[in-house]
Amino acid sequence: MTIDILKRSLTFIVLCLAQALVFNHIHLFDCATPLLYVYLVMLFRRNTSRWSILLWSFFLGLSVDMFANTPGVAAASLTFIGLIQPYILDLFMLQDSDDDFEPGLKSMGGDRFFYYVLILDLLYNIVFFTLETFNFFNWIQWLECIGGSTIITVILILVIENLRKK
Repeated sequence: MTIDILKRSLTFIVLCLAQALVFNHIHLFDCATPLLYVYLVMLFRRNTSRWSILLWSFFLGLSVDMFANTPGVAAASLTFIGLIQPYILDLFMLQDSDDDFEPGLKSMGGDRFFYYVLILDLLYNIVFFTLETFNFFNWIQWLECIGGSTIITVILILVIENLRKK
C-alpha cells in the first residue's frame, strides 16, 4: 500500500513538472498541446477507492493550474475524468479480471488499452477546452485544439506505456 502511494506520488511530481517545464511550452500548429498529466488518472487500479481517485485528480489538476495559469480549468476537468475513470475501465476490462487489476498495455492488450486511453483523453480534452474557451464562436479552433491535443497526448501515453513495460 505504501509503495503504491510512493510510486503514485513520484509519478505525480514527474508528470506535474514535465507538464509545467516542457509540455506547456509546446503548441503544435498553434492548437495541439500535449496534456500528459491525465496519464496518472488512467493508471488507477480497479479496487482504488473513488474518493482517493477524486482527491489525486483534483490535486494534480490544481498543481497544473498553478503552473499553467489556468484558474481551475485543469482541476475541474481532471476531477471529472477521475469521476468517470472506474466506469470507463470497467467497459474495457476482461470479465474474469481480478479486483487488483491495473490498466496497462500488457494487462489489457493493445486495442483495449488504446481505446481506453483515447476515450478518457478525448473526454478530458472536450471538458478542458470547453471550460478554457467558454464560448463557441470559434468552434473550428475549438475542434482543432481538442483533436490535436488528443492525438498528441494519446501518442505520448502509448510511447510511455511501451517503454514502461519493457
